[in-house]
Amino acid sequence: MKHPQSVGLVAPQTVSFSEPLTLKSGARLPEFTLAYETYGQLNAARSNAVLVCHALSGNHHVAGYYDANDQKHSTGWWDNLIGPGKPLDTRRFFVVGVNNLGGCHGSTGPRSLNPATGKPYGADFPLVTVEDWILAQARLTDHLGIDAWAAVIGGSLGGMQALQWALAYPERIRHSMVIASTPRLSAQNIAFNEVARQAIMSDPDFNGGHFYEYDSNGRVLPKSGLRLARMVGHITYLSDDQMAEKFGRRMRHGKHHFNYDVEFEIESYLRHQGDKFAETFDANTYLLATKALDYFDPSFDYDGNLNAALARAKADFFVASFTTDWRFAPERSREIVYALLHNGRNVSYAEIDCDAGHDSFLLATPHYHAALSAYLEGILL
Repeated sequence: MKHPQSVGLVAPQTVSFSEPLTLKSGARLPEFTLAYETYGQLNAARSNAVLVCHALSGNHHVAGYYDANDQKHSTGWWDNLIGPGKPLDTRRFFVVGVNNLGGCHGSTGPRSLNPATGKPYGADFPLVTVEDWILAQARLTDHLGIDAWAAVIGGSLGGMQALQWALAYPERIRHSMVIASTPRLSAQNIAFNEVARQAIMSDPDFNGGHFYEYDSNGRVLPKSGLRLARMVGHITYLSDDQMAEKFGRRMRHGKHHFNYDVEFEIESYLRHQGDKFAETFDANTYLLATKALDYFDPSFDYDGNLNAALARAKADFFVASFTTDWRFAPERSREIVYALLHNGRNVSYAEIDCDAGHDSFLLATPHYHAALSAYLEGILL
């Protein structure tokens, strides 16, 4: 019987690349750095490596913890999935987490110094796409000496990356695991992203994206805009049932105060989430990531034909969706499944009953983890 454990104390690593990177937009980064973490051991055949791609607000810190005395606040965001005895078992797999290009947790992004000016890039950092992220990740793959990933896995925006890996480098990925994702955003999803971006760009402290400077009061950051953007986004990650169960119409003080301060528990929760996020994330990175979401559409160059777009893939696929995920509904995952089946690919599909909405992919739901475990155990190394 397996006994799930943590991978324990971990530390981030960085690798810098001096060869220029030409982005999909035509912009060119003269050099860049990626932050990443690894868990487990690469086997002699270098055949057991799994890449974990993060969602919009994630990073490379996927598992383990940074502080043994404060594991609650320093544990990786997908720790319930990765470790000895867990679905992505580090006794068997060598797991790599990476912070995307344009990120704010160690990879080159808007906070980084622009070598042309010696000042932070800010708004001058070029727009990046999911395709650009995979191009940068391929450089990391080479650096680690990995010819092909046993699997690439991700949820939400991370799932888009897992899909794009199978299209961009079909010979370098054996299994693509696309969870709670979509082949392209709906108009409604693009609309939510635009509201979030406008909240940030309308913040008086945004300063056109060039806010990395100091005044007598300390750093000037567009926290109020980023806070509001996160609140809007967070609503879309939860299901109505989950919000009703956790908060309902419960009031903090048991009566109406007839003002605009926090009265309902859900208001308190959203403000807390917004405040916490605004302290640790970067407004420009949020803008970049939401545009990457909007732009992703493998069928764009195929007149909207997803079947034709996915014909390049050679990997086997695991696709999972969640019944209460209304942001990336199960229908979107089934579009991917049908297009892959049309092309004769091997596809395993799981539609998980979970009341947590889009955030379900982050949870250790028994049926979900059982499906992941079964698939991962079947990967030949």
